[in-house]
Amino acid sequence: MDDEQQQAEETNKIINEEYKIWKKNAPFLYDVVVTHALDWPSLTVQWFPDVDTNGDKPFTTHRLLMGTHTSGQANDYVTIANVQLPKRELPDNGGLDREAYDEERAELGGYGAGGGDGKTSRVQVVQKINHEGEVNRARYMPQNPDLIATKTTNGTVLLFDRTEHPSEPDADGTCRPQMRLVGQTQDGWGVSWNPTRSGHILSCSDTVCHWDINGYTKGKTELEALSTYKGHTSVVTDVAWNQLQENIFGSVGDDKQLMIWDTREADRSKPSQAVEAHEQGVLCIAFSPAKEHLILTGSHDRTIALWDSRYLQPSRRLHSFEQHADDVLTVQWSPHHPTLFASASEDRRVHVWDLARIGMEQTPEDAEDGPPELVFVHGGHTTAPSDFCWAPVDGAEWTLASVANDNVLQVWAPSVYVWAGEEVRVHEGELEDGAGSRGAGIRRGKKSVVESSGEEDEDEEMDEDEEEDPME
Repeated sequence: MDDEQQQAEETNKIINEEYKIWKKNAPFLYDVVVTHALDWPSLTVQWFPDVDTNGDKPFTTHRLLMGTHTSGQANDYVTIANVQLPKRELPDNGGLDREAYDEERAELGGYGAGGGDGKTSRVQVVQKINHEGEVNRARYMPQNPDLIATKTTNGTVLLFDRTEHPSEPDADGTCRPQMRLVGQTQDGWGVSWNPTRSGHILSCSDTVCHWDINGYTKGKTELEALSTYKGHTSVVTDVAWNQLQENIFGSVGDDKQLMIWDTREADRSKPSQAVEAHEQGVLCIAFSPAKEHLILTGSHDRTIALWDSRYLQPSRRLHSFEQHADDVLTVQWSPHHPTLFASASEDRRVHVWDLARIGMEQTPEDAEDGPPELVFVHGGHTTAPSDFCWAPVDGAEWTLASVANDNVLQVWAPSVYVWAGEEVRVHEGELEDGAGSRGAGIRRGKKSVVESSGEEDEDEEMDEDEEEDPME
């Protein structure tokens, strides 16, 4: 056995051990975990904004947008799946029904909700649309979620009106999008719809292209880019619109740069602002939906940076989030809480962070599991999460979905111990050894308490002399 093969076997052994620990601790760490094996891996996932409350039934029905990644072994599809989640209230005593936990499937919550017989799957694909090759990314238009844009491996962005397609794909396997957005020829990942200006969409690969689908002419299937931006000197890895300013967007790339662009400016080769954001290539960007000037970037250097666009200089970085053990692949702000965001990494973890906890005092024991702003670690995947999303609907504020190359979709909600504050408590002794550092962990919320040896550790308020609150 050569060294490389031996190292791979040792790595797999560690991953399997960590996953076993995560499964044993899942009933204490989560209110809900739904684990579903997909036919093929999905590189993308997005939660639709609608929800069916189903009357008096004990579950709600949500929809997820995904796509297949078959590596040419089968036809690829854009897929839409229904997900049934249990209706849940904050427990009076904070206790979870561990008996309802299915350790073999690593699932918790709402059993039998599928159809009342306990056998119907809680995740069911309800529509498949033929696609040209793997779906690198799929995103619906916020103003009309029936319009779905996908990023292909050849650079083209395809636009589908899902209402124009049957629930089952055409038998001939032909991809029939309503529109093709052309202007790029290289593989890419970033796709971003303008949340305040209907029909405007960005995509990136070697350049950044901006289209206005309102300029679509019936009978013409291709739409040229409205503008092309060429400021980066290397591959553009991600692009995102400012969530509150309709003319502003940001892009990041392998050249380590974070660039801010204004679509009203005539020069498409020079951004209005630029900064070397990280020591290595930048992989992802997200604008805050609550504060127009706050930006997150994630990098090959394993860190996440928080920026204020009013002071975009390397020395003025607001904060660096450092706990991931590998490349930071994706960052997303919570649509419900202005200080919360999550990040996914090549280290197989999804981290949930809270800006409001930056600088809070910790006990030495807590510090071993990471900084105070790290609220929760999801360790349910055995390979790197390729994408994740927050549930945008009311009543599911702490619910997320994540997909990975292990063919697994997971829908999960951290325990009330994380987000409900002092109303509930958990004994650390109930957790399997290594829960926090080796897969998933409970971190105290702003006012929550973890019981250990009968003593309470209450969070301290941030010192008044700390750096100015970026949320102001």
